[in-house]
Amino acid sequence: MKFELDPLPYAISALEPHISRQTLEYHYGKHHQGYMNKLRDALEGTPDADRTLEDLIVTPPSQGVFNLAAQVWNHSFYWQSMTPSGGGQPPETVAEALAQSFGSLQAFHDAFSKAAGSLFGSGWTWLVKNADGQLSIRNTSNAENPLTDGLTPLLTLDVWEHAYYLDHQNDRGSYIETFMSRLLNWQFVENNL
Repeated sequence: MKFELDPLPYAISALEPHISRQTLEYHYGKHHQGYMNKLRDALEGTPDADRTLEDLIVTPPSQGVFNLAAQVWNHSFYWQSMTPSGGGQPPETVAEALAQSFGSLQAFHDAFSKAAGSLFGSGWTWLVKNADGQLSIRNTSNAENPLTDGLTPLLTLDVWEHAYYLDHQNDRGSYIETFMSRLLNWQFVENNL
């Protein structure tokens, strides 16, 4: 089978002290890998084994395969959404798009943080590009993914407790602020834009 877990785009301890090596060992090495293992098992020997993750998300053969494929894709996208030297100011093209859609970088920061903080239960907060080119923020629950709505994901934040509990305990707000100010990979956003 062609499905393999993408390597992290940085060393496993590179996000410290904001996200610990221990968190990544569990979140990436066990949780994310577990979704990949289950997806491979579910697809083995089926015609769907040769499809892409994106195709399995948009036109899934079953809800179970969708959940596994989307969780693999969402997590891979999340790792790319962070960088050890993140935060700060976005590239000019991203800053202009954010200003056009939200009014300012600060307004985007506030809206994204509020959305991530208010998502009940487990899920993801996304910055997406709509079909009209405008940017918006979406929350999705569980394995849901903006690709199913024809949107272009630009950035995501995993707000499931396992993403931050070892480092921030139950303080989701601290985790969100750390992501926004210290880890957010603006170059990845620009590449996706």
